[in-house]
Amino acid sequence: MCQYWSAVVRGLTPYTPGEQPKLANLIKLNTNENPYPPSPRVVAAIQAELGDDGARLRLYPDPDGERLKAAVARQFASLDIGPEQVFVGNGSDEVLAHVFQALLKHEAPILFPDITYSFYPVYCGLYGIPYETIALDEHFAIRPGDYTQPNGGIVFPNPNAPTGRPLALSGIETMVLANPDSVVVIDEAYVDFGADTAIALVSQHPNLLVTQTLSKSRSLAGLRVGFAVGHPDLIEALERIKNSFNSYPLDRLALAGAVAALDDAAWFEQTRQAVIQSREHLSQRLGKLGFTVIPSAANFVFARHPDRDAAELARQLRERSIIVRHFKLPRIDQFLRISIGTDGECAALLAALTEILA
Repeated sequence: MCQYWSAVVRGLTPYTPGEQPKLANLIKLNTNENPYPPSPRVVAAIQAELGDDGARLRLYPDPDGERLKAAVARQFASLDIGPEQVFVGNGSDEVLAHVFQALLKHEAPILFPDITYSFYPVYCGLYGIPYETIALDEHFAIRPGDYTQPNGGIVFPNPNAPTGRPLALSGIETMVLANPDSVVVIDEAYVDFGADTAIALVSQHPNLLVTQTLSKSRSLAGLRVGFAVGHPDLIEALERIKNSFNSYPLDRLALAGAVAALDDAAWFEQTRQAVIQSREHLSQRLGKLGFTVIPSAANFVFARHPDRDAAELARQLRERSIIVRHFKLPRIDQFLRISIGTDGECAALLAALTEILA
């Protein structure tokens, strides 16, 4: 440890992102990136924003991201969502960081599942927020009835990560109604691959906040764009934190590309359905190889083999230039999280596993 570190830094256990190896001919199925490129409109919009000489880059971007907020509101216009109910930031991770500070920092502990996105306890450590974990059931499902104890807020992904299991809207609403004095945050990073968005409930429940990202279903992990939708009072709290931290969070190119991605519904639907079909095919083929596969509504599957150690499988796949994610955590240390790649990448994975198991 460095003598100049603060007490906060000394006590932190940082989040460990998925590996980004620099290997030739790599099949990378460890970070849930979309295997398809973003809409061609995104590239055109970024090029238009740059212009011939890039002169616009000398100007600050819109600090409020008004065009992007309007584009998000258009996506959910049928759910009576307006721009005043939208907050935007650098990926849903930054949006969630502001959520933890603005809405979840109270004396009572916040609640989230014992198996979930591992950034949540990191935020709690960073901001000094007490928390308690609630065990998933034996099938890795969230039980809404377990979230009725006193708390300072509730947060979980839907579908959950790394399991991929979704919670029905009825379960989410039960949880929201049971906690009228707390904010319930639904992290919908993977919702477009098979779950129903809780944004449908926002207008009826002032204590519900929903976050989403353009990294997964819109293929924009490299641009870092996320947003939250909720009651205007919740959005104002996030804006107060943002404007005390970074008043220009999204750059001009990210704003232009994000709006173009949201407005291209046809490309979104085409690539989304391609991922879903590949996921279902991969799940079936893994089952035939003897794997137990948790039913997934995300762009990944969570699978274990009853006769093979997960870490050893991951190692042997890596020897064949195929990277998957293995978590050395209680209850799930024998599972692999496998991102959905192209059909060719999935076929190569299956061929490698067939060889390894043989």
